[in-house]
Amino acid sequence: MTVVMHPRPNPIVAAMYTLRDMDVDVIVTHGPAGCCFMASRPLENAGVRVVTSALKDNDLIFGGADPLIRTANEAIQRFHPRTMAVVGTCASTIIGDDVSAAIGRVDKGDCNLFNVDCSGCMADNTMGAIRALKAGAKAGVISREECDRQTALLKAATDLEKKKGMAGRTYLSPTKGPTKYGVAKRIANALREGKKVAFVMLAKKELAYRYADMFLAALEACKELGGEIRCFANLDAEKGLPRIRRYCTGILGELREAGVETEIVGGLDEYAVIGEEMAAKVDAYNPDLRVFLDICHAYPDLRKDDILITDQPRELANYLAQGFEFSVGEPSSHNLVMGADRIVTLETAETLREIARGE
Repeated sequence: MTVVMHPRPNPIVAAMYTLRDMDVDVIVTHGPAGCCFMASRPLENAGVRVVTSALKDNDLIFGGADPLIRTANEAIQRFHPRTMAVVGTCASTIIGDDVSAAIGRVDKGDCNLFNVDCSGCMADNTMGAIRALKAGAKAGVISREECDRQTALLKAATDLEKKKGMAGRTYLSPTKGPTKYGVAKRIANALREGKKVAFVMLAKKELAYRYADMFLAALEACKELGGEIRCFANLDAEKGLPRIRRYCTGILGELREAGVETEIVGGLDEYAVIGEEMAAKVDAYNPDLRVFLDICHAYPDLRKDDILITDQPRELANYLAQGFEFSVGEPSSHNLVMGADRIVTLETAETLREIARGE
């Protein structure tokens, strides 16, 4: 078993983001005021109210039911939510609060209030998401069938990360990696020489808003320089939780409006299981150069001359350590896409545009 020492995503945050994707209106973190603070602010930018029971020292000794009940009542009176979820934290788990009993004492009115039993101490971050899905299904927010589907996909994603991603390495130091100019120049040169370039997106959730910009830049560069492009993406708008489907619909609408033709393979939640299907489509095109976007290691046969673009500094270090020298990072992508409803500029894409325009 690999001991992973570098920081990993938190199950509590995974639960919160999954609740967002289910269109839950308000999330109550039942713990100290600072718990998941950095995750809560972007969630509010995305339209989800996040509040805290703000447990104090005495609450850790005598129990946190009363602060939770006060917070839930206040949130219902203030925001009038249709759905509200209480998310457990390490603190509420350690002191053993009976959260279900506590929310039974809340004046809920018409609000669908339910509890997600999780903490930061669970083995994998995806366990938090799975707990949120099961709680949502029990509360009638999503169907049991969708819950089962999502659970299977999350387990596949966990397996992928342990085999090929950051969860399979003892320690990875964050890196900025090579400049974007070098890889953008490779793409531009290939097009200028009349070659075929495939742009392959295996994206996760809202990050698709940023990586889709590469498709727009590719079309512009192709018009300026020549060559041929084909875009492949996991943007099936008929699959996934409600918010994720809306992402696909919005992105595809923008791409079509710009004249970008995209071959769709799977949904945004299926990146871990569609690698072989995606590879068959790309191989049929037989490109001279391949450019991969986001969860690049979900593709089954990466080659050392491929271009890999990721947002994770540690994942970038992972790719470079494996000899993928044409790998670049797009840091801060998560912050840039939270709350987005339009495609967000990708630095590598913008660099390609500048080269194509002769700037």
